[in-house]
Amino acid sequence: MALTEIDRELLNRCLAGEAGSWNDLVDRFLGLFVHVVNHTAHARSVRLNPEDIDDLCAEVFLALLDRDHAVLRAFRGECSLATYLTVVARRVIVREMARRRMAEALGHVNAHQGTIDMAGSERHDVQRVDDSDEVQKMLAGLPDMEAKIVRQYHIEGRSYREISAGLGVPENSIGPALTRARAKLRGSEVKL
Repeated sequence: MALTEIDRELLNRCLAGEAGSWNDLVDRFLGLFVHVVNHTAHARSVRLNPEDIDDLCAEVFLALLDRDHAVLRAFRGECSLATYLTVVARRVIVREMARRRMAEALGHVNAHQGTIDMAGSERHDVQRVDDSDEVQKMLAGLPDMEAKIVRQYHIEGRSYREISAGLGVPENSIGPALTRARAKLRGSEVKL
């Protein structure tokens, strides 16, 4: 499907900073983003509550606003705006789900507050693990299969079924492997 004149005009208005244009974009695509959130969560066997859906949609909108609308400026018009925004939204949502899973692996995380509850101790701010070298060092301490499972589940955001098929391990062994790995990672978290 090609870019419609309505979407071209809306995009140009947003990029020009025209009053009310951002609200028009939000009104036009919020339903699409909610659908992408729900579909992505279902495909990855992730349960979401209404607050999670709102948070993930907000992450998509923040990505669109980031660096003076860089994502919108990168749109080349070779497909419909809805198709382009669906791809962008899915990437943002998968990345955010993976970030949250990694935070959960490091401790009991309240994703909305950005804090970790270390089993009865005071709450500490979560320091986001964005440095892939640091993540790789943490995973290096795990047995090879557990590291692969953690990487695919928490970083790549894959479901148990996808991991099982990709690694050739029984689906019902994924949960226990993740539990063992989380316990080991929590132990190494204190040393970081």
